[in-house]
Amino acid sequence: MSALTQTPATRSTATGQDIGGNVQKYEWTWQEQTFTVVYETKGEGTPVLLLPAFSTVSTRAEMRGLAEKLTTQHQVVALDWLGFGQSDRPPLDYEPTIYHQLLQDFVRDTFSHPIAVVAAGHAAGYVMQLAQQSDVWSRIVLVAPTWRGPFTVMGASKPVAGMVRELVRSPLLGQALYQANTTPAFLRFMYGRHVYVDKARLTPEFIQQKRQITQHSGARFAPAAFVTGRLDPVTSRTDFLQLFQVSLPIMVIVGSQAPPSSTAEMEAVAAVPGIQTQTLPGTLGLHEEYAAEVAEVVLPFLNS
Repeated sequence: MSALTQTPATRSTATGQDIGGNVQKYEWTWQEQTFTVVYETKGEGTPVLLLPAFSTVSTRAEMRGLAEKLTTQHQVVALDWLGFGQSDRPPLDYEPTIYHQLLQDFVRDTFSHPIAVVAAGHAAGYVMQLAQQSDVWSRIVLVAPTWRGPFTVMGASKPVAGMVRELVRSPLLGQALYQANTTPAFLRFMYGRHVYVDKARLTPEFIQQKRQITQHSGARFAPAAFVTGRLDPVTSRTDFLQLFQVSLPIMVIVGSQAPPSSTAEMEAVAAVPGIQTQTLPGTLGLHEEYAAEVAEVVLPFLNS
């Protein structure tokens, strides 16, 4: 159950955690607790929902460049997932059910008709699962779609992943482990390894903006779930591909420099009959690093 607030929107100032639009709050109830989920609207026209990738530094601001291009013809709505960005970050046992329900409720309460959606990374699985349940999407764009979190990619067993997740959730040791994995040096290493291609863009200012995202109260809980595979929407490639058996216009954008394991998953999706595929420069963060190139192929698809 959920409720959409009708409080006046506030104009953001395009900091490292927003897209420079009107910031609004969605009050969402889950298991008798109410949480604030922050979203932002910008532009006019047919609405397009923008969903950022799950990551330690997940925020709607990573969609800013894409939003600026799309708002020439559309209104964009960019969401911070619960537990990430400027949304509440409660110490929940984060699992796929939470995000399935949040996305379903948010779309139902915010839009009055089917809308287009652009989803990055792990958001792809949640979008496609909702497509199985109802006619909420008019068109779907998936940018570097993934379904396996870092621990799943590394082949970590569920017991090991669960142990690490509980360590990070613990009060003292967990906070220390989290801080060690969100230092500027570590963030720069991870971005340079599989998020950005051009390391020259990883300036101290850029990394500091990303680090600020990690310093909110309760910031470690949802990222720990993602990293350890707890937020994987499915458990196999077969199940992931099954989600694409829908009668909807779907575009998949593959990063030409993505890690081999991720590329294999993207190419498997791209091979599904009826899906439009574009290959662009970039890796797992191409929706942010190559936003102009993404927008160039997305706009004709949205308007066709």
